[in-house]
Amino acid sequence: MNSNLKNEILDVALIGSGVMSANLGALLKSMDSKLKIELYEVTEDLSHESSNGWNNAGTGHAGICELSYTPDRGTDGKVKVGKAVEIFEQFEQTKQFWAYAVRTGMIDRPSDFINAVPHISFVYGQEQVDFLKSRFEGMSAHPFFSKMEYTEDPDRIREWAPLLIEGREGMPVAATRMKAGTDVNFGELSRKLIHWLGKQNDCTFYSQNRVTDLNRCTDGWELTIKDLKTGISRSRRAKFVFIGSGGGSLLLLQKAGVPEIKGYGGFPIGGQWLVCDDPEIVKKHDAKVYGLSPGSAPTMAVPHLDSRWLEGKKTLLFGPYAAWTTKFLHRGGSFMDLPSSIKFHNILTLIKVGVSNIPLVSYLIQQGLQSMKKRLKELRNFYPDAKAKDWKLIDAGIRVQAIKKEDGDAGIVHFGTEVVTSKDKTISALLGASPGASVCVNIVLEVAQKCFPEMCSRKKKKLKEMIPTYDKRLGEISTLEEVTQYQEWKENAENKLKLKS
Repeated sequence: MNSNLKNEILDVALIGSGVMSANLGALLKSMDSKLKIELYEVTEDLSHESSNGWNNAGTGHAGICELSYTPDRGTDGKVKVGKAVEIFEQFEQTKQFWAYAVRTGMIDRPSDFINAVPHISFVYGQEQVDFLKSRFEGMSAHPFFSKMEYTEDPDRIREWAPLLIEGREGMPVAATRMKAGTDVNFGELSRKLIHWLGKQNDCTFYSQNRVTDLNRCTDGWELTIKDLKTGISRSRRAKFVFIGSGGGSLLLLQKAGVPEIKGYGGFPIGGQWLVCDDPEIVKKHDAKVYGLSPGSAPTMAVPHLDSRWLEGKKTLLFGPYAAWTTKFLHRGGSFMDLPSSIKFHNILTLIKVGVSNIPLVSYLIQQGLQSMKKRLKELRNFYPDAKAKDWKLIDAGIRVQAIKKEDGDAGIVHFGTEVVTSKDKTISALLGASPGASVCVNIVLEVAQKCFPEMCSRKKKKLKEMIPTYDKRLGEISTLEEVTQYQEWKENAENKLKLKS
């Protein structure tokens, strides 16, 4: 840690040590080395809530295999692929910044946090096959997905991912594959960036420090911070505050009393994985394979069978299975989080969402009560020959689905994330669920441009150095020249990250 800031006003206070705070801190400090930044984390270890490798899917979400990004058909019956294109473009920005971080020595050994893993969409039954074929036709027409492969041949699928076919007979199947997918350990990435930040002048981070209150002051915000090791509280002032504390963001926004949070609520959903460490099984599967979500399931519960690199070892995860909880954080939360988040301004929103989402509530109850036998039945929809002895159940992270009013109606924010920023641009917070980690650079770049407009304008050349496409609309590329330039940017980033596809 490197700090001489005891009596100075911070430029930036970061709450939470997850992937959002880590990337925002690194981005801002890279743009302006004079910024004074502190980060506060409630747990003893950094990045051990939603960003922790065991608490998320680790998918480099690029819209390649995730069928939940393309659920709708147009009036012509063809699957709409616009959302997948958008997510892909945002992940490209993320990879570019991470490549810059490797190139400049901010982080070392990219293989510690990112590795190439093919992304596969897999379906079974004629209705699902027809859907996937239409999706492939729409996606492969775009330059982003020109290398996507499609097959209905079981033998071809066996070559890609043999576990999907072993023990399966007589049912129509189909799959798409792109080799250029990734597996990401967001927790390890975050720790690397935070440790780099802590070595910079006028920057530091604190673990086991909980921000207990936020109040406006003449300079911006006064934070009350409790040292959980000593029990002593202290105050710090900051011109700008970013709340990137996962599910804990909502409670802190409510303490801050910003009017922009009026009507917002949070709906926590726990998660569980089935894990296999058997080397003989693990080595047969080298892919992230996504299927179609059960009708009443939240988007974070789309089933997938994943190759993962965690703690220096390759393993297999299947899930996630949803679970009911009232905690907003896995390790740093309380069972009173949900009750304490219910306020006069959001209670009607929460009630309306509960009443209108009875199938979701029923689904969560069913998931929480299901036996290991039922969990294995879901796994066998992907891997028919799965044996109970080879799999164990572990807890995953907690996602707090943001709930808000839109056009007078209440609804759950299923996709991505929701960034809430005060009118005076002095405080910003992240709400919502996955895939925020994958598109974190796009999100924090928007925060920087909104809350630090003068600096972003002054440092435009630096931004272009860090993220060459930050001011481009890659999703709209069409000419040969544009495609060639995009391929050059993509290859430069992937070479630096040592991704081989």
